Amino acid sequence: MAQKVDDNTDTAWCAESKLNPIDWSKEMSKPAMPGFHPSTRLFRFTVLFFVAMLTFGSYFAYDIIGAIAPTLIEQLGASRGTVGSFYTIYSIAAILSVLIGGFLIDILGTRRASLIFSSLVFVGAALVAMADSLPLLYAGRFIFGGGSEPLVVAQSAILARWFKGKELALSFGIALTVSRLGTLFSFNTGELIAARFGGYRAALLAAAVFCALSLLANIVYFFMDRYGARKLALEEGESEEKIVLKDVKSFSPSFWYIAMLCLLFYSAIFPFTALSTDLFVDKWGIQRVAETTGGFFRSVFGNFMHMFSTAGGISSIIIFASMVCAPFAGQFVDRFGKRASLMIIGSLLMIPAHLLLAFTHIYPAWPMIVLGVAFVLVPAAMWPSVPLIVRKQAVGTAFGLITFIQNIGLALFPFLNGKLRDLTETYTSSMVMFAALGVLGLIFALLLLRADRREGGILERGR
Repeated sequence: MAQKVDDNTDTAWCAESKLNPIDWSKEMSKPAMPGFHPSTRLFRFTVLFFVAMLTFGSYFAYDIIGAIAPTLIEQLGASRGTVGSFYTIYSIAAILSVLIGGFLIDILGTRRASLIFSSLVFVGAALVAMADSLPLLYAGRFIFGGGSEPLVVAQSAILARWFKGKELALSFGIALTVSRLGTLFSFNTGELIAARFGGYRAALLAAAVFCALSLLANIVYFFMDRYGARKLALEEGESEEKIVLKDVKSFSPSFWYIAMLCLLFYSAIFPFTALSTDLFVDKWGIQRVAETTGGFFRSVFGNFMHMFSTAGGISSIIIFASMVCAPFAGQFVDRFGKRASLMIIGSLLMIPAHLLLAFTHIYPAWPMIVLGVAFVLVPAAMWPSVPLIVRKQAVGTAFGLITFIQNIGLALFPFLNGKLRDLTETYTSSMVMFAALGVLGLIFALLLLRADRREGGILERGR
């Protein structure tokens, strides 16, 4: 990372962007855009706004299937296994895109590559919305997944391009928050849109519209970045998540324990939420939409205000907890360390949460809060651990490989979740399966702690 410089000085930005003083004086003498020159903080944060919006639509569209699962099952006549397979198809495309997406960014540059990925996201979401058969729905989800996952990688490269040596951590935090707002809106408005505007297709169409808005944001970024690159001679951003096979042989046991924990942990979270809305309707009879009066936007507000009393709202508790608490968890990890210990705690919490959902009729919001805590602790400790145990030159390969392994689980378990529900006519078996993933994750977290102690305790160390 570049040396930290003063955000408020043009000369510091000049040094960061590698312009020489003569070039800089020429640029500053031009009156083309007074007060909105690419060197200014205002310009950078305007870029940040549009870059953060790149993934809002894809996050909304990814989770809209789970958000309206009960309506899909009723109106489309789909089985739970079919609904789960929509996520499986997405993750198969994501696995393939992980192998080529990073290299495509390096070849085409972040501007053109991100525009291609955003276009695929929109085309895929639009095809899902218009599809009148299952093969077309699958095709749309495949195209959508092929663009969505590398778009996240491109977004990271863009943020590094504009904020390296400046507000890099802040920019990543803002972009992630905006993305997760897409998920939050999906779970809290999907069924409402379907109920108010004519069924499941209206919700899928809303997802396509949000993806179109994200594509529009990408087009605006495209021209802003081209203008800024010309004025500041910005270095081209590179993907940091691409797999270089020769790096893999140098990875320690700690890395492989983290990779397995990542697969197991995320497989017990996202494939579960893919059908959790249907679980809450199916087992508890929880209402899909909050009872409110007035227009559509008032009803949206009502749904958010009654998040704990609607099926979609309860499903979104995990993401909401992460949005609120993740920054504090990150600060804790930076200061006190205890990364392996936090992964143990998070894995342990998943087990009783899923078992409570399986075998009791306790109101599901409470187990979901426990899962939300786990979803805060494990990612906050896991992802920052990777650069600590992998040599600097192999960090990109490490992240790319973990993402590849993670998507194997995300491809398999949504389908298994739905299939088990279809075969047993209850979600009990699925919840036991997710609890078992928590047990396996706990084993790998304990192995990680033991390996870390043997390797010097770097993961448990704080500042």
